Amino acid sequence: MAQEKLDWQSKLVLLAVVPFAAANAVFVCQFWLNHQRAGEVVQVICLSTLLGVITWRLRAATFAASATGALITASLMFSTATFPDEPWHTALVPILAVSLLAFGGTRVGRAKKERLGTAETRKGRSASQVAANLGVATFVSSIFAQQWLVSSGLAYGGFAPPPVLTLGLAALAEAAADTVSSEIGQVFSGQPRLITSLRPVMPGQNGAVSAAGTLAGTGAAAIVAGAGTWAVCGDWHLFAMSTAGGVFGMFFDSLLGATFEGWGWLNNDAVNFLSTASASGLALLLLALTPHPGVVS
Repeated sequence: MAQEKLDWQSKLVLLAVVPFAAANAVFVCQFWLNHQRAGEVVQVICLSTLLGVITWRLRAATFAASATGALITASLMFSTATFPDEPWHTALVPILAVSLLAFGGTRVGRAKKERLGTAETRKGRSASQVAANLGVATFVSSIFAQQWLVSSGLAYGGFAPPPVLTLGLAALAEAAADTVSSEIGQVFSGQPRLITSLRPVMPGQNGAVSAAGTLAGTGAAAIVAGAGTWAVCGDWHLFAMSTAGGVFGMFFDSLLGATFEGWGWLNNDAVNFLSTASASGLALLLLALTPHPGVVS
C-alpha cells in the first residue's frame, strides 16, 4: 500500500523521460534530414522499433514499456551515431547488452523467486521501469549531443565528445548491474545482508547485498561498458570510468533501498533513476579528476 501511494514518482519519471526522448529524436531527425540523411533516419527507426517488438513478443516488457524502450533506443542511437552511419557503432550495442542481461537475469531461478514472492510479473517490465533505468542515459547523451551538433554545425565525422559517451554508458552499466545483482543474488547467494548494518535479511529485501549478487552485478557492468566501448571505438578510459560508475551506482541503489525506499519515501522507479544518475555523477567526477584523452574516431 505504501508503494502504491508513491506511484506519482513513477509517473513523474515517465513524464520527464518520454517527452524528452521524443523531442531529442525529432530534433536530430530534422538535423539529419537537413543534411540529406533520410536513409540513416529510417534505419534507426526500423532497428529501434524491431527491438521493441521483439521485447514485447518475448514478454520481457509490456506493450507500453516496449514502445517506451524503442523510443529511448532511437533517441540514444541518434545521439551516438556517426556518418557514414553503422548501427553497430551506436548506443544500440550497449542497449542490447542491457536488455539481454536483464532478460536472462530475470529468468534465472524464476521458480525460487516466485516462492519468495520477488519474481517479475509475467507481463514483463512496465514503462516506468524502462524509463527509470534508461532515462538518465537519454538525458545526458541527448543534451551533450545537441550541443555538439549545434556547435559543430556538422552531421559528419567522428564520435561525440567523451562526456556524451562516458556519462551515458555509466548509466547503462548501472542499469544492468542493478538488475543482474538483484536477480542473481536472490538465487545463488546464501544469507544476504543489509548494506547499512550488515545484519542478515531475507533475499529480495530492499538494500540487501550478497557476494554472488555483487560479483554478478560487477560483471554485468563490465559487459555493458565493454560493449559500449567497442561500439564507439573507445579506449580503456571509457571502459574503466563507465564500469566504475556502474558499480558505484549498484551500491548506491542498495543504499537508497535500505534507507529512503525502506522508509517509504521513494519507490523502486525513483531509486533506479537516482542510482543511474549517481553512476553518471561518478563518471563525471572521474572525468574531471582524470582528463580523458578522447576516443578514436
